[in-house]
Amino acid sequence: MTSSPTAVTVLRDVRPWGGGHSDLHVADGVITAVVPHDADRAEGSADAGEGAVDGVVDGRGLLALPGLVNAHAHVDKSWWGKPWVSYGGEGGVLGRIAHERAHRDELGIPGVDVTLAVLRESVRTGTTALRTHVDVDLGVGLRGIEAVREAVAALGGAVHAEIVAFPQDGVLRRPGVLDLLDRAAVAGAEHVGGLDPASIDRDPVGQLDGLFAIAERRGVGIDVHLHDGGELGAFQVELMIDRTLRAGLQGRVNVAHGFAVGQLPAARQADLVATMGEAGITMTTVAPIGAAPLPLLALRAAGVPVGLGTDGIRDLWSPYGTGDLLALTTQLARLSGFRHDEELVTAARVASCDAARFVGRPAHDLVVGAPADVVLVDAENVPDAVVRAPRRALVVAGGRVVARDGDVLV
Repeated sequence: MTSSPTAVTVLRDVRPWGGGHSDLHVADGVITAVVPHDADRAEGSADAGEGAVDGVVDGRGLLALPGLVNAHAHVDKSWWGKPWVSYGGEGGVLGRIAHERAHRDELGIPGVDVTLAVLRESVRTGTTALRTHVDVDLGVGLRGIEAVREAVAALGGAVHAEIVAFPQDGVLRRPGVLDLLDRAAVAGAEHVGGLDPASIDRDPVGQLDGLFAIAERRGVGIDVHLHDGGELGAFQVELMIDRTLRAGLQGRVNVAHGFAVGQLPAARQADLVATMGEAGITMTTVAPIGAAPLPLLALRAAGVPVGLGTDGIRDLWSPYGTGDLLALTTQLARLSGFRHDEELVTAARVASCDAARFVGRPAHDLVVGAPADVVLVDAENVPDAVVRAPRRALVVAGGRVVARDGDVLV
């Protein structure tokens, strides 16, 4: 078995989305052709578990999915790979914030090593692109963003990342945070984040006005954590809709979590979802157990793109999480009540090709012109892959084999 990434020129005999046996041709990290596989054609290759000859990798007829896209991560704060850290601190969002601030330095958070560990685990299980929230506050400044960028660079293209400068400790209640967010945008963060404008800052109008001012001035997106439920949460979504339309930021404003949308009465929910679609608002979910599930099919029908993310992975907020987005897709499907094949395929699309916009890509699929990000699994079809989340036999990112049979090569 090879111990380093292999450049791929042809990924032969795979079944894209469970379809016919095909060969994917790759050049400069991009899919250049998808052609029917000719089993009789003599072409030098090696088995997917044994490396490649002249860049030709045999996919052995395995099911091929696009690389998984983690649309809501926090890779700066995981203690993955370190000795077990017992859960502590007070309950609630404010309690978890305080606990994290008190103990993150003990774990080297934020830091390149801790971030690299969780990124490698994510790559191993098939994630090739992500949008990650990175804490920006008066204690760490922009140091977390620098650490995440260094860790991503160290993987040499195995994972593509967009950064949200995230004010985990609040925006207005900590004077100076808005300035830090502005500096992060100037330094290249693709998005600025917000957090429960009403319940954390107690000033939803003020927080959102500040975030939208940065977005308009610096040309970045907005991604707001919104845990507030019911009508309080819906009111804040409506504030974001109004500002999005006035600022012309359609397609660049995301509501993360958005529990309120799943909690509203049917008629109220339908009206809000329709208005979100008209304003180009997007949503991301982490498929949380115990919360009212988002109306995923209704959101998609209304033109509201939805992405799936892991949230924190084994951090000071929670010991749970593995970074395995396909396993999380299983959870999303179950919580959504999906049973029919087309519904299970929808869940797979949410976790992969439909999430292209969340990582700044015009396309992220097994099509010509898309990045050569491919995950192979031993599954009969896509519904089978979603239900079982089988081991990833091969992970290709940017035209390179970066993981094989459970071993990460970067």
